[in-house]
Parts: sequence; structure tokens; C-alpha cells
Amino acid sequence: MSLANPVPWSEVAEDLGMLALLHDREPTAALLDDLRRHPIQGWLGLHLGGADGARLLDLALADLPAVIDRAVVDELAADYVDIYLVHGLHAAPAESPWLDREHLVCQEPMFEVREWYAHYGLAAENWRRRSDDHLVLQLGFLAELARRGTPASILDIGRFLDRHLLRWLPDFAQRVVQRARTPYFAGLAQLTVDYAEVLRLLVVEVTGEPRRRIEADPKRAAAAPVAPQPYLPGAQPGW
Repeated sequence: MSLANPVPWSEVAEDLGMLALLHDREPTAALLDDLRRHPIQGWLGLHLGGADGARLLDLALADLPAVIDRAVVDELAADYVDIYLVHGLHAAPAESPWLDREHLVCQEPMFEVREWYAHYGLAAENWRRRSDDHLVLQLGFLAELARRGTPASILDIGRFLDRHLLRWLPDFAQRVVQRARTPYFAGLAQLTVDYAEVLRLLVVEVTGEPRRRIEADPKRAAAAPVAPQPYLPGAQPGW
């Protein structure tokens, strides 16, 4: 797959912000109506090619009744609670349970992610309510890196994906696709991992720095940085 004509980074930032919003809260009838007015790919600046996520979400939206009533919204809200609040699917929407050897929350991966945020002058609003390594916050952080659009921040998009989001997001998405009660959240999960994979490819094409696949081991050492010098946890002074 080639991305010879990449979209502006401001559009990538908007895409990531939209994905973060969709994972942030249960959908309302108004949001669902907005989403189904156009194919999902029409909402995105970055073209996903033949990836399945956009198609799955389009099908889920197309299957909703013409008038989205309270029963539909309540069913989606219950699925949201299972996935994001009570872990009813055993698919944690945060990094630590996937990478920590004992599958605990708020472990080393969370603190590593916190260092990335701090380097860019950012912080989780309330880590006790939503930990730093939560999917919504990681997507928001990537959106901020894309919004800045500097050589260093673009390199850091790729490195953050390699060291964090893409180490656990595919497993999260697979489990949600298999276990979610509503096709809406299954489609959203697949769309998100598809987007992250295509975004990583875009960074490779723009920067020339290859993807580094890191095994799911939180003790594994990070690679040395190359110029220009973006952020690398533990390699530079903290803020």
C-alpha cells in the first residue's frame, strides 16, 4: 500500500480527535444520525484502503432503525459500560492490563505514557478516573502530535505507536469484535486499529524511519533516538 500523497497532518489530527470522541462516551441518537449521513471513510482525511473497520461500522449504522429510539440508545449504552467501565468483555481499554505481566491496571506502561505526555506539556485530567494509558487519552495525544506537525512530533507519532498503542490495540480490538453485543462497537474497535496501522505506514513513508515491532514486555529497553531528536522516554531530561 502506498500513501504517496499524504493528507495534511491537521486532517489526521481531526481524525484522531473524532476516534477519541467515539470511544469517550456512549453514542447519542444525534451522533448516530450524523455518522450515518455519509460513509465513514467520507469523515476521514486519511484513506484506509481496503481495511474492514469503516465498512463494518457503516453496516452497523445502516442496520439501525430509521428513527433511533431510547431502546437502541440504551442497548449501545449497556455495551459501552461493558467495554469501557466494568470490563465485562475482559477487554480493558487501557494499556497496562495488556502489557503488565500480572494484567494489573496503572502499572509501568501507564507511567511511561505519562512521561510522553509530560514532555509535551500535557497531563491526564484525572488519572484516577481515566488512567494515562487509556485508549481515549492515547488517541488524544497522537492527535496533539499530528496537530503540531513538526518533524520531531511526526517521528514521535510512529515511536509512540510502536512503543505503546500498537502493542495492545490490536488485541483489544479483536476481543471487542468477538465479544461486543452491538456491531457498532465492534466496527468502531476495528476502525480504530485499522486507522492506527495506516497512520503508522504514513509515518514510515514521510520520515523514512521503519516501524519497530516490540514484544509485549514492559521491561524491554527502548531504541536509541535518531535525528531530529523527538522525545524518547528516559533518554532526555523530563519537564
